[in-house]
Amino acid sequence: MPLGGTMACEKPLAVVTCTAPVNIAVIKYWGKRDEELILPINSSLSVTLHQDQLKTTTTAAISKDFTEDRVWLNGREEDVGQPRLQACLQEIRRLARKRRNAWDGDPPPSSLSCKVHVASVNNFPTAAGLASSAAGYACLAYTLARVYGVESDLSEVARRGSGSACRSLYGGFVEWQMGEQTDGKDSVARQVAPESHWPELRVLILVVSAEKKLTGSTVGMQASVKTSPLLRFRAESVVPARMAEMTRCIQERDFRGFAQLTMQDSNQFHATCLDTFPPISYLSPISWRIIHLVHRFNTHHGDTKVAYTFDAGPNAVIFTLEDTMADFVAAVRHTFPPGSNGDTFLKGLQVRPAPLPAELKAALAMEPTPGGIKYIIATQVGPGPQILDNPCTHLLGPDGLPKPAA
Repeated sequence: MPLGGTMACEKPLAVVTCTAPVNIAVIKYWGKRDEELILPINSSLSVTLHQDQLKTTTTAAISKDFTEDRVWLNGREEDVGQPRLQACLQEIRRLARKRRNAWDGDPPPSSLSCKVHVASVNNFPTAAGLASSAAGYACLAYTLARVYGVESDLSEVARRGSGSACRSLYGGFVEWQMGEQTDGKDSVARQVAPESHWPELRVLILVVSAEKKLTGSTVGMQASVKTSPLLRFRAESVVPARMAEMTRCIQERDFRGFAQLTMQDSNQFHATCLDTFPPISYLSPISWRIIHLVHRFNTHHGDTKVAYTFDAGPNAVIFTLEDTMADFVAAVRHTFPPGSNGDTFLKGLQVRPAPLPAELKAALAMEPTPGGIKYIIATQVGPGPQILDNPCTHLLGPDGLPKPAA
């Protein structure tokens, strides 16, 4: 199927705007076997979150009048020479050149000699453990593909920017197959189930800190690969079976199995971080209180009603089903009373207010920590990248520069 939005730079300004989602891994990716091609030491599996709550929006414009490639992130101009950004740009242009060379008859007007301007904004904190780089590079790859007329699989383009970005190219439930080839051609993302597959599944993001983390993911992974025997054991002996089991849980909508495996895999990922030398700790004391809260909530109900997972940061991502969400939010509000932002503490999907039953309150047995959680984002499983057809959504103006903030 041909992709829409393809334009050439014989027009004064060719511009495309797209959005892409955040994904949260339930079987974690940590560690590369090839740093340049961004090839992982194990496969991973993620849930794509809904763009109504969390998304990156990117506008790419090409014009013969542009004298250099330029990029802006959240209104601030960034270094376009950044290696991963260059890798994405070069790969897209290579694919565009390949497509042009393979054209039957007269090729379309070439946009390859044009420079590109890119503006990107996130509607959530950047670099705070909320998978901003995954959404950002998926959106970059998807938008550049449309402006340059590329129609092939974009896993490699997105992956060269941020490994987990390839999983944000699809909605629903997505696996990133580690692949075996040294050139990485078989290291691709594939959808396991669409976003409509499990309509009752809900996601709560408990934002503990929006600060930039002390140890970035790239540096942390490199240290773990070099020094953690547990990481190697995990990749070779644990993850393959977990990938198969997680796929089964998703396909059968087995929440108990899904939830338990999600928590176990999160815990093992953070164990490999502690096994790294010197050790890396992404979890804060509040993160640990959230872990205890989840386990006590589940014990009280005699069933696994809620699951946590933590990426490389202190923020918790909670999975639950629609009928449990209100009760768990009540437990969170009790344990982490909101500060002055009580009316904006819960963002995203509507959650009906629910009283905290006295017996659950007693079972939690946790002293409240006011302000421990800054806010909650309530969301659900969502679709992959989208093209925005309305010119008003473009982040770049007719001159190819960022529009002034409204």
